[in-house]
Amino acid sequence: MVLARWLNQTLIGMAIAASSGLLLGMVPPALAGLPRMAIAPEPPPLQNPDLFLPVPNPVADMHLVISLGDRRVYVYDQDQVKTSFPIAIGRGGWETPTGEFQVMQMIRDPRWEHPFTGVIVPAGGTNPLGSRWIGFWSDGTNTIGFHGTPNESSVGQAVSHGCVRMYNRDVQTLFEMVAVGTPVTVRP
Repeated sequence: MVLARWLNQTLIGMAIAASSGLLLGMVPPALAGLPRMAIAPEPPPLQNPDLFLPVPNPVADMHLVISLGDRRVYVYDQDQVKTSFPIAIGRGGWETPTGEFQVMQMIRDPRWEHPFTGVIVPAGGTNPLGSRWIGFWSDGTNTIGFHGTPNESSVGQAVSHGCVRMYNRDVQTLFEMVAVGTPVTVRP
């Protein structure tokens, strides 16, 4: 009895589908002259189309230019200087390398390892790297980058081991403006 009822309902459903043109892609005679696109139903609207659109990347057109002579880093958005910050650079024998690089590492509240003794200094007020680290050069052993400093009087001087020291507030601002991959040019 249940099988007979199921079979009857299935046959009725197939008959309705055939008469409306839904069975095997058939088109009812009344719609035969219309283009196929006119017959297909509209897809349902997207709930939030912004989820499917590309998101603009505000740092995509950013690049940094360090002028060792000016002791400043210039932040460019495309070809326009957006802002600049004073910096300290490498001292004699530890010069900041010149050339074309890119940001390869970004760390909030970094720890610092003394390059000669290996002593680790945790994040905090006495850490020589200050509150942010933005690495852009490495020889495989040593790394050079932008960082803050607890010794703000050194900014503007040639005093580092090659790194680019900045006021903590400035390196925090710069940190929010760049991303890994941001180009960095260092000029004499």
